Amino acid sequence: MSRAAPAPRLADRLARTLMLWVGSVWLACVLGATWYVDREINHNFDSEMVESAHRMIEIAVHDLDQASAAGPLEPARLPLVAHEPVIDDDPVVFQLADATPRMLMRSPEAPATAFAVPLAIGFAETGPWRVYTVKHPTRPLYLHLADPLAERHAARNGALLGLFIPLMAVLPLLALMLRRIARRELRVVSELESEIARRSGSDLSRISLDALPAELQSVGEHVNRLLGRLERALDTERSLAANAAHELRTPLAAVRLRLQTALDENLSRADVQAALDALATFGHRADKLLQLSRAESSDALARQPVDLVQLAATVAEEFWGAEPARRRLDLQIAESGLLPARGDVDSLAIALRNLVENALRYSGDARVAIEVLAPCTLVVRDEGPGVAASTLETLRRRHVRQTADATGYGLGLSIVGTIAEKQEGRLDLSSPPPGRGHGFEARLTLQPAPTAPERAAGAEGAMPPAEAEAAK
Repeated sequence: MSRAAPAPRLADRLARTLMLWVGSVWLACVLGATWYVDREINHNFDSEMVESAHRMIEIAVHDLDQASAAGPLEPARLPLVAHEPVIDDDPVVFQLADATPRMLMRSPEAPATAFAVPLAIGFAETGPWRVYTVKHPTRPLYLHLADPLAERHAARNGALLGLFIPLMAVLPLLALMLRRIARRELRVVSELESEIARRSGSDLSRISLDALPAELQSVGEHVNRLLGRLERALDTERSLAANAAHELRTPLAAVRLRLQTALDENLSRADVQAALDALATFGHRADKLLQLSRAESSDALARQPVDLVQLAATVAEEFWGAEPARRRLDLQIAESGLLPARGDVDSLAIALRNLVENALRYSGDARVAIEVLAPCTLVVRDEGPGVAASTLETLRRRHVRQTADATGYGLGLSIVGTIAEKQEGRLDLSSPPPGRGHGFEARLTLQPAPTAPERAAGAEGAMPPAEAEAAK
């Protein structure tokens, strides 16, 4: 299978495009210069012919009068050949005719036959000549002054050649200079490419944006955001793997032991039930790990208004479905001042569910209350024995259990703390709760959701100026 040809580099593409456009402009300038030089040369030659014709007609008429004074001008003698006329060191080609028209005099270089031009003042071209006709001011005599077109062409070609040779020599140098400029100015793109290529799973550090031009600043910012998301995703993956290795080893060994015992005891009901319980423990712990993994990956979390009253009622109804929780769990809601919280409803439900589960598990048979306080606070409080002050801060650490009981999990409060951090909230733990002699309290304080005018103002501030003006 043949390999595809490599894509052209941006610097080479830019250099070719610049050379194409510069070459097109250069060609247009050459054509314009050709037209201008030809026009100016013809204008200068014509101006000289007009001046020479007015000077030459007097000289020619004077010579004709002298020839007439020597004797009558017989037709056989006509046309007379004048002496070699020279103006400004250049020989003059002319013919002098009357109104008949009849050629009366000509210069030695002039054709013996009359120029095929009208007897009218002005320019005309005939054959290899450009002819200017001038009339004597007092007599019916016309002078045809001729200039070879070849001289004009030679003068024009010489001028254009002197102009184009330097331009043609400069064009390759210009192309080389454009190529070098394009490569030098786009070197920052190659540096950015190298910076991105050096990033890997072991190095997801941000790319420096200081040396980037304005057009690439946005690209660099988006790359840095992508690297940040990749780093968080990899951290979440590594954390999930580490947590799974730590938390699932024991229940998995318990399941294996229970099943092996059941096989050895010919599958007694008690051993099978023990294996099922171990599997339930395994599944519960796996669910906690997934919750923790989702909490640590904040990219998928929404930032929407959340009704905390409805959230607390939904979670409470889940626990009220079981008889022990129905008798022990209460729901208390503030009478006023409540505001919607800003957050992800699913993540907040996971956090509240973990707090209630921990309170029911570790408070013995004591009562547990869910409180919704103003403006955006969830409180889970139990009347159990609580925990010692020395162990209160360790409860936030992952894999740290409140009791030595093997059924206790060290992930619940870690999940809640992670969700609170990702939701820009705060988790406060106290034992005993303020104003009480015993018990344990977890207080989750959240940010209030922005009001409709604040959301509209934020959306308008995020618009480009033109769109914001149009929105007004």
